[in-house]
Formats: sequence, structure tokens, C-alpha cells
Amino acid sequence: MARDDKTLGAYYTPEAVADALVRWAVRDAADSLLDPSSGDGRFVARHPNSVGVERDPASAADSRGRAPEATIVEGDFFTWATADGRRFDCAAGNRRSFGTSDSPVRPGGPLWTTAVVWASSSAGSRRRGRRSSWRRQASCAPADGWPSSCRPRSVMRRTGPLMEYLVANFGCVHLVAIRDKIFPRLSEDCWLLLADRAGSRSGTIRLSRVERFDPRAMPPPVSEEVSVEAWRVRWRRRLRPFLLPPVVRSLYERLTAEADVVRLGQIAQVGIGYVSGANGFFHLRPSDVRRFAMPDEFLVPSIRNSRYLTGAVVDDADVERWVAKDEPVFLLHIPPGAQVPGAVRAYLDTEEARKARASYKCRNRTPWYTVPDVRRPAFVLTYMSGRSPALAANRGRCTCTNAFLAVDFRSDLFGNGGISEPRFSAAWGSPAGRLSCELEGHPLGGGMLKLEPGEARHVLLVPDTAVTERDRVLLEEGIEVMQQWRHLA
Repeated sequence: MARDDKTLGAYYTPEAVADALVRWAVRDAADSLLDPSSGDGRFVARHPNSVGVERDPASAADSRGRAPEATIVEGDFFTWATADGRRFDCAAGNRRSFGTSDSPVRPGGPLWTTAVVWASSSAGSRRRGRRSSWRRQASCAPADGWPSSCRPRSVMRRTGPLMEYLVANFGCVHLVAIRDKIFPRLSEDCWLLLADRAGSRSGTIRLSRVERFDPRAMPPPVSEEVSVEAWRVRWRRRLRPFLLPPVVRSLYERLTAEADVVRLGQIAQVGIGYVSGANGFFHLRPSDVRRFAMPDEFLVPSIRNSRYLTGAVVDDADVERWVAKDEPVFLLHIPPGAQVPGAVRAYLDTEEARKARASYKCRNRTPWYTVPDVRRPAFVLTYMSGRSPALAANRGRCTCTNAFLAVDFRSDLFGNGGISEPRFSAAWGSPAGRLSCELEGHPLGGGMLKLEPGEARHVLLVPDTAVTERDRVLLEEGIEVMQQWRHLA
């Protein structure tokens, strides 16, 4: 039986989807079809004139059993394609391997595939080699053809090079965004991608927005023709903004051009919080501090996770409350080159210290006990969130873990008639700010929104005077649409 699990990085395409994709790709009974990662053979089994390539021996055996009329090659697709040199009329398939410097698809051929799910943030992080294959696909421009595919949205946001190649080499590039999950077991969503009429260029990207996959209504009508220039320049090669109703997207574009609207990165530094490498060792409870007689100068109060944020401000009273509960609130921070006193040295000699020193992060830094990137930012911002990224003013002068982004404003812009704490908090929590987080961040799966430092720097800060009541209604509508697409309950 074919393995369909995260350890292999294999999520086999539902039968109805595979059937539809092959039906769309094959225009004539004589067409030759390629599946460069055939898995259990469910694509090549649907067309007798097929070749499947599969690197996993057990899956290759499944392919042969399911598709006896097809040719199944066991091995690495890139190696095989370079040596074989054949051309095919079309391609359809799932996952990896649609891309070599010498494409196996003839000019004019269509390519439909389903998900490159191993390259998503959930499965791909477990298989670095396969994620490298994805980068190779995206950066090596095939001479004649690329597949269409059902790409996870988290992958699609990183496929600028792929889309650039497609629009430069295909007369038709068609994305089908499907809100309901094609792969129920995956947290990520998948989109269908069709590249057709190889050998020509496209000035637009066709986009279809549909609620669910319905093989009887596929390919679906085009919802919008997206200008490649608009996608490339105004939207920085991102596709998620095109899920918005056009009227909301136009409003957002107008706001980006307002004179008094800025992006966070124009006025502030945004970075990730520290990574200790051994949280249980480096985070001390007040009772631990007393037991080891730790000097105050080596202790920094730390905001460790989002449950520590109970409002828009973290102040001394919050720290005192954590201390009263004996929370592990103090980070042991030994700056580089510091003279380590005896009490701290005794703690560094404990059995817990020896275990911490063996952890990956600790053993790869010098000295092992110095936690890098410890800062006390003006604001902390949640890195991953449900409803919306939470922002808190850091009046308690705490540091923060990598569960947060650390935000510090340029000294010449904050206060003294410039950006004030209330104005910044209000702009961040406004409908414009929340929609900007949805558009600049990306879904992590399971309804979560992730905001990388580079994404946070692009979030718009819109003063209240720049929007009308009608604008607010449209912005709230846009927020609801984007949250529905990331499956926020």
C-alpha cells in the first residue's frame, strides 16, 4: 500500500481531482502524458500513454500495479529528465519535480498538476532535500514547459520566480483558488494552476475564485484577469490580495498612495525576539533566583508567549503579577565578555546546564551561555496569531522571545510631536491596519496568520483622518474575506 504521510512528504491527490486534471490535460487519446512524481500511480493510471517517475521504491511498485500500461521509472526525476531528453504533450501530477533546465513538455502542451504539498511550511520543513527541489523548480526556467499545479497558498506566496517564468513562456496562466480544502488532512489549502500554450507570453494571469472543487464545473469561469504588471509591481508578486473584492483592493491601493500613510518599516526597526536554545534552563522562576542567589544585573524580565499579553500595555504591574505567580519570567542574560560571578558560575555548572549546553543552539554559539538578540523593544507584536496580530507597548522594559516581533521606532520620529504611542496603537488596530496584516502576512494553516519581520515592515499605518465611514465598512468586509480564506473559525 502506498504511504501517504508527513514523514514521506506524500499526500496523494483525491481521485476526483486526479481524474479531472488528467481529463483537462489530455487533449487527444494519442497524447503522451508525464507525471514526474507518480506516487501510487493515480494520474498515469488514467491515461495509457503515460510515463511516471517515482523515487520511492514502494510507491513506484504501487504505480506499476495501478497503471500496468504506463511506463514507470524508478529514480530521481531531474537525473532521469536530463538523461532521457524526451518531450511530452502534457503533464499532470502531484508534488515535486516539475522543472529542469530542459523541459520534458513540448511547446503548446498543457500542464495540470495538484499540490506540491511537501514544500509547504508543515511538511516541507521536515524534508529539507525536497524543499531544495522546490527551489530548483522555481529558479530553473524550463525551455518549453511547466506544469500547472495545485499549490499550497503558503508556497504560492514564495513562487514569484515560477510565476515569472510561466507568464514569460505560456500564453495562458490560469489559477483556480479553492476555499474548501482539497486535501482534508492538510492544514494548508491548495490552488490549481494551469499553464497552457507553451512558447508564447501572457500579459495577464487568469484567476478563478471558487468555494469548493467541483469536477463538473472545472475549469471554472474566470473571476478576474490580473495584469502581470500590477501583480509584479503594485502587489510585489503576491497573489493573495486578489482574493479581495476589487472595490476593497482598489481602496487599499488608494490608501498606500496617501501622503500621510506610511509602512511600518519606514519608521521603525522590526526584528524577531531571541532564541535561547534551552528555555527550561535560561528562564528562571523567582524561586530559582532566590535559590541560586542570582544577581539582578544578569536577569531580564521576559515576555515569553502570547498569554502574557492581557492588554495593549505590558508594564511593571504585569511583571510583578508574573513574579507573584512564580512564573519563569526572568531570562538569564550574560552579555558577551561579561565577568561571570560565582553564583552564576555555580548555575552554569549544574546538570541542567550540561544538558542545555548540548542543545543545538547552545553548542553552536560562543560562549554557549550568551543568548543573542536580547533587546527591550518599545513594542512587542505577536509573530503568529488567530484573529489579528496583538500589539503591546512595552512599558515594563521586558525582552521577548521569538514568539514575538520586537518593534523600535526611529528616535527622531517617536514622541516630541512625531508618532505617539496612542497614535501607533490606534493605527495598528484600525480596520486598515488589520487588513494590511492579512494582506502582508500569510496563512500558516489551521486558521493562523503569520507575520514575518519583512512582512510586518510592509504593514500600512493609516491615520483615522484618511478613511471615511464607507471606507471602514469596505475594510472590515475585506478582513472578513481574508479570514474566511485562511479558515479562521
